[in-house]
Formats: sequence, C-alpha cells, structure tokens
Amino acid sequence: MSTTDYAASINCIFCKIIVGDLPCNKVYETDLVLAFEDINPIAPVHVLVVPKKHIVQLDECNADDMQMMGAVMLAAGEVAK
Repeated sequence: MSTTDYAASINCIFCKIIVGDLPCNKVYETDLVLAFEDINPIAPVHVLVVPKKHIVQLDECNADDMQMMGAVMLAAGEVAK
C-alpha cells in the first residue's frame, strides 16, 4: 500500500508529515509506521511513533488494523533501542 492509502485527513498534522507536506526528522519508517523527532521535545530524546493510517481514537481500530498496530509496537521497541 502507498502512503496515500493510509494518510487520510488533510487537517491532521501527522497525516501532513506522513505524506511529506510537512518536514520531519525521521528516525524509523516502514510501510505502516513512521517515527520522527518531536519538534517541541519534553525530554532529551522525544520521538513520536505513529501509524500511517489516520486514527483519531484507539477505539476506532478493528481487526483489520491488527498488523498495523503491531507494527507500531515493534517500531517503538526499535526506536527505544
């Protein structure tokens, strides 16, 4: 799937970052996940790990999102290393 299949909301800052409309310092990226440095960090290392699908609330996820959400967790572990 392409990035445009995932990032859906034109008003979402994360979607804008995912499609490349806004710059970021990428730390990690797969087809399903993007991790990048926070522009206003509250810790010496502050990285955001986001799915490449627009999700407003966790309760919007369903069984079809299982692989993507698993990929988010794996990415968080990789970034933490």
